[in-house]
Amino acid sequence: MKGDYLNEITGCCGGTSTSKGSLSIISKFLTLWILLAMAGGIILGALYPEIATILDAVRIEQVSLLIAIGLIWMMYPPLAGVKYEELSKMKQQGKALSASIFQNWVIGPVLMFSLAWIFLPDLPEYRIGLIIIGLARCIAMVLVWNQLAGGDNELCAVLVAMNSIFQVALYSVLAYAFITVLSTWIGGAGAGAIVDISIWQVAKAVFIYLGIPFLGGIITRTVLVKKRGKDWYDNVFMRKLGPTALIGLLFTIVVMFSLKGEYIVKLPMDVFRIAVPLLLYFIIMFGISFFMSHRLGFSFDHSTTLAFTAASNNFELAIAVAIAVFGIGSGVAFAAVVGPLIEVPVMLGLVHVARRASVMWFDQKKHSY
Repeated sequence: MKGDYLNEITGCCGGTSTSKGSLSIISKFLTLWILLAMAGGIILGALYPEIATILDAVRIEQVSLLIAIGLIWMMYPPLAGVKYEELSKMKQQGKALSASIFQNWVIGPVLMFSLAWIFLPDLPEYRIGLIIIGLARCIAMVLVWNQLAGGDNELCAVLVAMNSIFQVALYSVLAYAFITVLSTWIGGAGAGAIVDISIWQVAKAVFIYLGIPFLGGIITRTVLVKKRGKDWYDNVFMRKLGPTALIGLLFTIVVMFSLKGEYIVKLPMDVFRIAVPLLLYFIIMFGISFFMSHRLGFSFDHSTTLAFTAASNNFELAIAVAIAVFGIGSGVAFAAVVGPLIEVPVMLGLVHVARRASVMWFDQKKHSY
């Protein structure tokens, strides 16, 4: 490996690990924590129905102040952990960056959009939730999968930084294009029930829940690295800050399910219908990206990095946008929460697939572009 960038894994990743190829206990059991948070929310809502009134007492852009704080916080640590100074290395990775941009910002959104319409033509809110997930490219957890599978961590850090900037610039425009414009053109069953959103609605949500933590992350890294140095920042500060993002994510899930969690118990088939296209998306996206990278002549470490970067998604942003634009009790927000529940175990499985491919397709002579 060119460098141990696992020290900058933050947020939903649940902290860092100094042991190569191993997950921290928080990361390893993330699916379990999410399930427990869902269950806790349902129980809380059943025991204290008045909690909805309390949470809605103060709002920011139609979102409870407490929930807004949780959403912003779960985005802040991953963005504070990105090594923005690595962007200067982009010129050395021209071919890999071009492939990644095409995989992340063309193939990924189009694939999720297609699967959402194929499997959920009659459930527009769930469909929109999947589309929102597809547009949110991974900026944090991919570092975990890439490390475990033996990818190039330096390239991964560059791609994470690039995706962070691309999301700030493109997310609101793409969300409007896919959800409002393209969905209207398709027509057919369920099209009449599409919820139109404006670019401004999504732009506000992206600015609040991605822009603010993005700027906060840049400022935090710039100031503290200058004062204390990179080694202290990556190995001391981020080790303490990183795991706190999980608190924001789980807090948001608890609140969501305390308000509308009873629908999960009543509608298990809806969960299944959301899970099927998500499962197919992660597998197909990984396969396409990995095969494409292999055919382009990339080494195993680069192919692995490109595949995991393209197949993973930033479900924190998807949840934030879903809640801010459509409401915490909406089907859109519900679909966004199902995302990480499916993604985490699937990505762990794909780590083993990538390792197997290293034996079948590559001679392990690491040559990079």
